[in-house]
Amino acid sequence: MKAVEIKGFGPPEVLVLTERPDPQAGAGEVLVRVSASGVNRPDVLQRKGAYAPPPGASDLPGLEFAGEILGGDAAAMKSAGFKVGDRVCALVAGGGYAQLAVAPVSQCLPVPQGLSDAEAAGLPETFFTVWTNVFERAGLKAGETLLVHGGTSGIGVTAIQLGKAFGARVIVTAGSAEKCGACLAIGADAAINYKEQDFVEEVKRLTGGRGADVVLDMVAGAYVAREVQCLADDGRIVIIAVQGGVKSEFNAGDVLRRRLTISGSTLRPRPESFKAAIAASLRAKVWPLIEAGRIKPIVYRVLDAAHAADAHTLMESGEHVGKIILRW
Repeated sequence: MKAVEIKGFGPPEVLVLTERPDPQAGAGEVLVRVSASGVNRPDVLQRKGAYAPPPGASDLPGLEFAGEILGGDAAAMKSAGFKVGDRVCALVAGGGYAQLAVAPVSQCLPVPQGLSDAEAAGLPETFFTVWTNVFERAGLKAGETLLVHGGTSGIGVTAIQLGKAFGARVIVTAGSAEKCGACLAIGADAAINYKEQDFVEEVKRLTGGRGADVVLDMVAGAYVAREVQCLADDGRIVIIAVQGGVKSEFNAGDVLRRRLTISGSTLRPRPESFKAAIAASLRAKVWPLIEAGRIKPIVYRVLDAAHAADAHTLMESGEHVGKIILRW
């Protein structure tokens, strides 16, 4: 099969198209002919040598894909309601940048009716991440306010749509007037240009001084102290990336007095059983909303897999709104 590998840690040009032996599905797994692969920021970190695959995972980058089931564990497929020929999208711990990929049956979801494989390939990583952090870990409820940093990222556009679909008020930050406008068009209630406005003061103003109930933080670093300042009482911060650094100083007294929670998680190394539970929740609660058109994949650009380096360059430029997809 053809695949994109990392020939050595470094700039996007280290991504090269190569040939690898076809993978074989094991117990509880399916083999998928990949039509499209999602590009995510963890792929960029892996390319730079900063995010190694967990033990046993493929060294190939790629955490999500969509395509057609070619075979696999027949009993596991039957139990999950899948069969050979079905179109699925899947979350994996690696190996997604390839013409053939293996995935646990429990981490596969049907391609929602009406979606192309390119659209479906961009669903798993962001939807699994937002669902488990915003709704399961932080417990966002209808009527609460969600603050999302990086509103035009793949995570951001997913969080906007899921937050609104489940009755929350969504405020986002973005780095330009154009990006703020894009977030509003996707459904955000308010967008803050963090380069020109203080998001702490703006969140307080937009909430009448109350603050946000949940913050989805992809920055960490100095942002944590500022997020503490604009949280409502009993507010929750969930950290899912540390683009601003791993060290934070914040007022612990505020955390005590106002009963705040600061948490975080990484999805890639979690066990299959954990991811299977998220997949089941998404299939029951979110996939019907996608099929009804209430939530729509936001695909910024689709590139041929041979141009994976260009996809990473685009990802690092920050100009994209939504997902970048590789086409096989």
